Amino acid sequence: MFSWVDGQPADTLAVKNRGLAYGDGFFETIAVTSGKPVLLARHLHRLAEGGARLAIALDVGLVEGELLAAAAQLGEGVLKLVVTRGDSQRGYAADPLAPPRRLVLGNPPVAYPVSYAEQGVRLFDCQTRLAEQPLLAGLKHLNRLEQVLARGEWSSPDFAEGLMRDTSGRLIEGVFSNLFLVHDGHLLTADLSRCGVAGVMRAELLAQAERLGISVQVRDLWPADLERADEVFVCNSVYGIWPVYAFVSLNWSAGPLTRKLQSLARAVLDV
Repeated sequence: MFSWVDGQPADTLAVKNRGLAYGDGFFETIAVTSGKPVLLARHLHRLAEGGARLAIALDVGLVEGELLAAAAQLGEGVLKLVVTRGDSQRGYAADPLAPPRRLVLGNPPVAYPVSYAEQGVRLFDCQTRLAEQPLLAGLKHLNRLEQVLARGEWSSPDFAEGLMRDTSGRLIEGVFSNLFLVHDGHLLTADLSRCGVAGVMRAELLAQAERLGISVQVRDLWPADLERADEVFVCNSVYGIWPVYAFVSLNWSAGPLTRKLQSLARAVLDV
């Protein structure tokens, strides 16, 4: 494992950093294969959107160069990029002259059980709800306390992921993944305009589905949609796709559309 701060090897950060004080920033988790960052263009696009929406003046070209260099050094594994608004004095008001800070952490590959991809996973029914905040919806911002609380709800190895809803009861996402349903040949995923993280693998799968002519619906999902689903899977940019075989009293098999998209996701991650 290694760590860089603003492009230089370092393992310390100023105590006045706004990321620490307020969660003022955003991050990306990037798979690295054969010394190259996977889905880099999609990660950079989300970084640019995060910078624009949070008014953090991030040099995306500079970050791209750092990620390429870090991936080459890592070889195989996972990079975590953290961007904060920078350092400032006490109080919520930011120093407009403070440059944003960039942290890059290089980590070894994540060793998930092979069964998660082959046989699927059981989802835990999380009681922690996601707050609805359209200003932050879709962003991978630094405040992940809802996910921390949700992940703390279970310790049993019977569950690989948890399913999260918003305060109105809509199905939104997994604790660290995006949710997809298949119903009558249609691919369904949650509208993330109120809350949730718009994952880069989610974006890739939506694009692949459109290319293949698969009917896609991005809309509000409710528990009744889960009950009617023929297939269910979760995804992220590190492991690709895990079929879901159980949630509470519901059960599914890994169907043909899940397997087709899983194969496409695996090909993207293995490049």
